[in-house]
Amino acid sequence: MRKSFLVFVLILKSYNALSAVPDSFTQKNVHYRTYFGECPSKSSGMLSILLMKEFEKNHSLKDVKEKILNEKLDEKYFLSDYRISYNPVLKTLKINFECPEPLAKIQVYKSNGQEHYSAILADNSKMYEPQYENLMRVEKKLSYPLPLLAISMEQIESTAPTQLAQFIKKIETDLRKQISEIILNKNNELTLIFALSGRATSVFMGADFWEEKLIKLSKIVAYVGKNKRYPTTINLVNSKKVVVKFSDKI
Repeated sequence: MRKSFLVFVLILKSYNALSAVPDSFTQKNVHYRTYFGECPSKSSGMLSILLMKEFEKNHSLKDVKEKILNEKLDEKYFLSDYRISYNPVLKTLKINFECPEPLAKIQVYKSNGQEHYSAILADNSKMYEPQYENLMRVEKKLSYPLPLLAISMEQIESTAPTQLAQFIKKIETDLRKQISEIILNKNNELTLIFALSGRATSVFMGADFWEEKLIKLSKIVAYVGKNKRYPTTINLVNSKKVVVKFSDKI
């Protein structure tokens, strides 16, 4: 195991890429061009090196793509999409990676209330290892805390992740930054916990018409922020009747 690790480190050094691969360079008579988009350069650089080494064996794109599929490297290295092409005339291999936007930190609970596992919900509705957030944050590709999303095992296996991802994406970034917690109960009723000027505000969204209610919520948050008076609860369960409650303490 130690031997394999040392060999891998030497490979990385030979490419001068402990954290990233240059945008364009030549190795073993093959010219490589890489594009990582918003992906973490460290993980994408490592994946590029693995794929380059695989390609150099037989100059086969098929081998490269089979390696990705068989080893699920797209999931392991946080990709939402990838494109790899080779021009035999120019001897150029192009590697393009795309990565999803992290939306929330998920805590999945069993029916007995015990935490089962944690993950990151991304804008493509898929879940990734928690370290994805750390990589994005270290490279300053994520500048604000992600809200914590509590959800059950049963819900995670339903359409709930897709519905939540689509909803969170529609929340304007400035408003999203103020959400500290998202809760989806067993009846699929949504609750958002905001930290407005350091004060907790619970927003009850109900089980439907979330996007319609979001428009009203945005206006309410903008209004209370302008007046520097923040509510304890905002009830939007009934889309035709909004109830805003303030603390008795001034």
